[in-house]
Order: sequence, then structure tokens, then C-alpha cells
Amino acid sequence: MEVSKYAEKNAQPRLELHLIHHRQRFNWDCGVSCVLMVLPPTQREHLLINFSEVCKAEGFNKSTWTIDLCYLLKRYGVSHLYCTVTLGIHPGYRGQSFYNKILQKDEERVTKRFLEAAERGILVRKASLTCEDLVHHLSESGPVILLTNASLLHCDICKVNKFTSELRGCLPWGTTYTGHYIVLCGYNLSNEKFLFRNPTFRNRVCAMSFAMLDEARCSYGTDEDAILIYSRSWT
Repeated sequence: MEVSKYAEKNAQPRLELHLIHHRQRFNWDCGVSCVLMVLPPTQREHLLINFSEVCKAEGFNKSTWTIDLCYLLKRYGVSHLYCTVTLGIHPGYRGQSFYNKILQKDEERVTKRFLEAAERGILVRKASLTCEDLVHHLSESGPVILLTNASLLHCDICKVNKFTSELRGCLPWGTTYTGHYIVLCGYNLSNEKFLFRNPTFRNRVCAMSFAMLDEARCSYGTDEDAILIYSRSWT
């Protein structure tokens, strides 16, 4: 039997981290819903009870960027590392007509949050992660929150090829790109597939090949944003 090239550095051939699923309630809260899935029970309950107040206090209200999710994780004491290929706002997005409004509203806040991240104890690293990096982190440390292009997501278990009518995109891009956060929660090295939870749906675990997920998470518009969560409490 052929051995996966990803198996050498990972003792576990298959892994699923058992998270408590949270389905997004609005058209903008997929990222916050992913944060809820990785919070410890007490912190999760606090955020659910004080949802509107916390979102307002964090300043993002109904428009979340990955850096906002990092500040939210920091608020609740969750150790994490934010990896991205763009520190700040990609200059190319300013030329996108569909992005002008959100940039006008969010640019100052997002830029400030990147600049103040280090002094707030939020770790941000300019890096492009490989599938091997993601598998290693899942095996050794915890789940991963990923920004993806939802139009490229599908599920080999649900047999859903496109998250279209059911999908609630979180970022107001054009038809070729819909920003959407998911939580990586496992993998299967024998068939080289990642397991993930999609806050669009009710409680379920989806699966997607390494190659196809790479395409979705590395699509233009995502900046290859990944938040690595550090906790060994998942089994």
C-alpha cells in the first residue's frame, strides 16, 4: 500500500478533533462562529450570552477580518498564531470595485490592529503554510481557523459540490470570490483529505482533499490567512 508523503512526521494516520459545532446566525459571523468552536466551554458561554456587546467592544461590529478574530481569541485567553502572506491590507484590493466600501469603513481599524498586535501579545507571522504544516499542527497542537474562497469549497462526505444557495458569505466580494471561514479539525493521511467544520451548516464534519482545500485557501483574496490554535484539550 502506498504511504502518504505526509505520514513521515506524523504518528497518527487519521485524526479528528472533537469540537462543539456552532452554526452562524447572520450573513457576517462565520469567523466569530469559528472562534466559538475553538473556545473552552466557559469562554464560549460568555461570548454567546454577550455576543452583541463583545462584537461592539471589539470594534468590528458586523465586519470581521482575520486580525479581528485574533483579538477576540486574545480576549478569551486562547493561545494562537496568525499566519498570512500579507501583513495588513493587500494593496491590490483597493482596485476592486466591490471592495471599496468595506475598505473605506474598515481600513483604519484593521491597519491599527495589525500595528498594535505585537504589543497586545498577538503573534502575527508572514508565512505561507503548506498542507504538511497544517497536518503537523493538527496532530501536535490543535485546530486551525482558515479563510477560504467559498466558491471553491465542497464536501466529499455531504456530496455538496458548491456551497451556493445555502452558503452565507462573510465578506462582500464579487461572484468569483466569497470569503468564508472554516475550522480544520482533522485529516486522513490514507486518502489525503482534511476534515473541517463549516459554520454555514448544522452540526457536521466535512472532508476535502488536500489539493482542493489548498486551492480554496490559497485563492486570491484570502491572503492564505490561517489561525493556528494551540491547545491539547481536544481528542
